[in-house]
Amino acid sequence: MKAVQVTGYGDVDKLQIAEVPIPEPKDNEVLVKVKACAINNTEIWMREGAYGTGSKSGWRPEGVQFPRTPGSDITGQVVKVGAQVDKTMKGKNVVLFPFTSSGEEGSEHISEDMSFIGSEYDGGYAEYVVWPAELCFDMPLSNYIESAVFSVSGMTAWHMVEQIQPKPGETVMVTGANGGVGSLNVQIASKVFGANVVALVGDLALEESMKELGATHVLSYKSETIAQDILDANGGPIDSVLDVVGDALFGTSLHVLKKGGKFCTSGSAGGQKTELDFRTLYLKHITLYGSVLGTRSEFEKMLSAIADGKIQPVIERTFPLEAAREAQTYFKNAGKLGKIVLLPEE
Repeated sequence: MKAVQVTGYGDVDKLQIAEVPIPEPKDNEVLVKVKACAINNTEIWMREGAYGTGSKSGWRPEGVQFPRTPGSDITGQVVKVGAQVDKTMKGKNVVLFPFTSSGEEGSEHISEDMSFIGSEYDGGYAEYVVWPAELCFDMPLSNYIESAVFSVSGMTAWHMVEQIQPKPGETVMVTGANGGVGSLNVQIASKVFGANVVALVGDLALEESMKELGATHVLSYKSETIAQDILDANGGPIDSVLDVVGDALFGTSLHVLKKGGKFCTSGSAGGQKTELDFRTLYLKHITLYGSVLGTRSEFEKMLSAIADGKIQPVIERTFPLEAAREAQTYFKNAGKLGKIVLLPEE
């Protein structure tokens, strides 16, 4: 089969197209013919070495074993089942829960042995992938591409909103609101939890699109008076922040939070290190949450909300699998709205 492999830490030249054997499912696994695989920051940071310390990166301390096929937002059709798998799974259209873990229910994402597809296992930048049958769920939508854009970013966004538990009528500020996680943060916070959302984007040409997703106010983080803009739009301090940017908006976020406010981060696209004046934290009684991925229960709740039409897929564009380098480069461009998806069959 055709696969795109990461051959080592570095730039997009480390993505190489290869012919590799079609994997054989183990007793508890299924073989999935990949129909669509959306791109995440996860596989880019894995390739660049941004997750680890020194020269290693990945979700486990030992780092990634190269070559590795990336890709974790996967939909496809089950074409072969292992010996212990119900034969009726063959032919099903599925979306893959993106990691394995021995953690107890509700803490799977923080288990020490959490292992990610596309990092510790070969992933979806390929024509076929094997995965445990119990981690393959019915697609929430009938379309492969639309169903592929939720797994990692959607579960991450859902878990973030669950962390801060916004109440109807409270105000949540979302940074990077036009990105994969951010656009889902906007939808989940507003349409599932009933919060008012202040969405921060770079280009105000996206204002109407963001309001369609559920944003109450759309502001540009490029404004020289962004903190005051946020306070003016909301009529005062906000209740919570859902952040994927990191350093670039950290100070602003703490400034506009109310006393007793909550700050939840799952990314650092705008800088991985920041300065914190602890006085701001304790004098304002701010609660900080670190968040990534989520639980199987949250994944199932998300799929249900998608099937019910509460959360919409937001897709910027698609690329053929062979154009993975171009697709990852495009993914890093500012100003896009939603997800980038690779299609093995194009």
